[in-house]
Amino acid sequence: MISRRGVLLAAGLSVLPSVLPSRAVAAPVIVKPLPDTDFIVHGTNAETRWEALRGTGSLTPVPKFFVRNHTSTPLLDATSWRLEIHGSGVARPLSLSLRDLRALPSCSVEAVIECAGNGRSFFTTQQGQTVSGTPWKLGAVGNARWRGVSLGLLLRLAGLRRSAVDVLPAGLDAEYVTGGVNLGRVRRPLPVSKALDDVLVAYEMNGEPLPPDHGFPARLVVPGWVGIASIKWLGSLEVSESALHSPWDTQYYRLLGPTYPADGTLVTSQVAKSAFELGWGAVVPAGRQVLTGRSWSPGGVRKVEVSTDGRSWRRATPVSRGGWTRWQVPWQATPGEHVLRARVDGQPDESPYNTQGYLFGAVVRHPVTVA
Repeated sequence: MISRRGVLLAAGLSVLPSVLPSRAVAAPVIVKPLPDTDFIVHGTNAETRWEALRGTGSLTPVPKFFVRNHTSTPLLDATSWRLEIHGSGVARPLSLSLRDLRALPSCSVEAVIECAGNGRSFFTTQQGQTVSGTPWKLGAVGNARWRGVSLGLLLRLAGLRRSAVDVLPAGLDAEYVTGGVNLGRVRRPLPVSKALDDVLVAYEMNGEPLPPDHGFPARLVVPGWVGIASIKWLGSLEVSESALHSPWDTQYYRLLGPTYPADGTLVTSQVAKSAFELGWGAVVPAGRQVLTGRSWSPGGVRKVEVSTDGRSWRRATPVSRGGWTRWQVPWQATPGEHVLRARVDGQPDESPYNTQGYLFGAVVRHPVTVA
């Protein structure tokens, strides 16, 4: 087993007491092209069209991967970038360059990243409930193979104390101002138990360096948890012996509503969902069709069922498994208006209401016209 000292020496890491800034250059809100065939743009965000994923394989192509930005994509200088690990929860603060990260033992994981508000619009259109936030359908999700360094390894190299309880990752995008209030840079705490479990500090996406919109030069990947936990443009990790907080776990990303406590319930893990690789309100020809789609769940997908008649359910055939499950099912399409439904085992018909529209996990009714 490689020792902490051996890894530090091999990578040429330095132990520093101070936190150094990284430089960012102003950029468009989103850098990559956003063709109408692939995306629906919601202000600073871009939602993937499900029909654009048909035939693309299990990994979402980077050009088609959804974008969730609070402000705009920063253009960071990789040569001056540093990841600072500091705080009362570590014995030896570290300052790591991108070269340092790449010199450490690496690992990779295929994992879905999904906005906590994915499916939010269906609270209104299916359940008749008013919610706030970006009106995503189901396209605020993507699956990629991420490569980087285990966060647990980095924390151990920094001398993680037994008394440490929280890790607060912070991004290097612009400070977020809303309603005239500056909330600072996007940051949200993770319990040390999760940080040591399966969290990755990633520098590659689908075998290539992270693109600017997806976190270059490094980001967190927190499998199974809502997307806000996977902080992009990672600049620092504060490790603390006491609980840490930010507006992204006290003001936002809490379940609020009549069935929740007054201060809400913190949103952490995602919920199961299923989607057809079809445009919303698509028109398809009559006759034999093969419906395709994808289902995903933090707890894994055992089976997927599809309904084309509003009454009965048929089991779909898996095509591939990984971060999500791709599937297909035959359909003899007859002329007229139809509603297609797909569900993971246990997926409910209605999702618990919350005012900010998080974690919509009900079966979605997808309209299709057969001509």
